[in-house]
Amino acid sequence: MFAVPDNTVVIAENRAALRHPVRVALEYAAARDRWRHLLRYDPDHRFSTKIAGDAAEEVWLMGWLPGQQADLHDHAQSSGAFTIVSGRLAETVARPGLTELHALNAGQSRVFGPGYVHQVRNDGPDPAISIHVYRAGGRAMRPYHLDPVSGPVRD
Repeated sequence: MFAVPDNTVVIAENRAALRHPVRVALEYAAARDRWRHLLRYDPDHRFSTKIAGDAAEEVWLMGWLPGQQADLHDHAQSSGAFTIVSGRLAETVARPGLTELHALNAGQSRVFGPGYVHQVRNDGPDPAISIHVYRAGGRAMRPYHLDPVSGPVRD
């Protein structure tokens, strides 16, 4: 048997902070009455609005018309997740020497951490809705461009 020092054990003082961000996103996705009245579609830009938040976590609603996208970016020191509520989105993840494409349908989620570089877009024929959860830094977005040799390069 071994002893675990007190400072290495997580104490559940704030249970909400311990829930996985995918769980949070899925709960908000299922609770449409909490955000339905806020949803808009903007013909020029992807729509986004904050629907909940405190010092530990922000929850955002996004509406995507066909062809709309968030350019290649990371979220600085933030971590979190997003869930597709309806429609389809495509996510391109860029790493040095590797680019991955993920086709995402309603009910699917993706997780991200600090320095996770990706682009999200609506390639489908219908509008899409997604819920995004950001932790430890909020919704900061740092732009990147993709160098074909070295991978993502911060602008």
